[in-house]
Amino acid sequence: MYQFEQELWRKGYRYIVGVDEVGRGPLAGPVVAGAVILNPNNPIDGLNDSKQLSSKQRQRLLSEIKEKALAYAVSFVSEQVIDEINIYQASKSAMLQAIKGLRIQPEFVLSDAMPLKESELPFQAIIKGDTLSASIAAASILAKETRDAFMLEKSIQFPGYDFEHNMGYPTKKHLDAIQQIGVCEIHRRSYKPVKDALQKQLTLWEEEDV
Repeated sequence: MYQFEQELWRKGYRYIVGVDEVGRGPLAGPVVAGAVILNPNNPIDGLNDSKQLSSKQRQRLLSEIKEKALAYAVSFVSEQVIDEINIYQASKSAMLQAIKGLRIQPEFVLSDAMPLKESELPFQAIIKGDTLSASIAAASILAKETRDAFMLEKSIQFPGYDFEHNMGYPTKKHLDAIQQIGVCEIHRRSYKPVKDALQKQLTLWEEEDV
């Protein structure tokens, strides 16, 4: 998992930031990016793509990341912005904001698939980077745990959608709730199931007015 970092460290780069985002697929909530600069002298064992780890493993690793990393940052891009600029651009924006939020200026960027020319730093976009690079894996864990905690809070504010379990992803229970309860404040209105539910709701209102 440290092969990319080790090669860059050998070339003289000390501050290598891994960056990844979580939350492209959900129908609700923000997209969240994490950025992590690992310490070459204090490695973290067990880093991997956050989706391949249990919640308990992620929480343990998150504590280690916060303790051992030279720097880390997270960034949120809201569902309103996602609707305005699309999820690809929102994901990129979240990544760039996370990099800017670091207390240490990075010298090289490793990103999960997303080219980040706008960072104005040397970069390498790695396909499936969260399974190949320790820095990107750490960023994915940071982003996922942060987003999951946010959605748990929103599950209290917006009960009925099962956000505490689906984190905004389109599970059957979530899709059924959209049809039965309607759309809530944090739903992404540009996503088809939400758009369809809004159209259905609008049609019903128009029929009632006739």
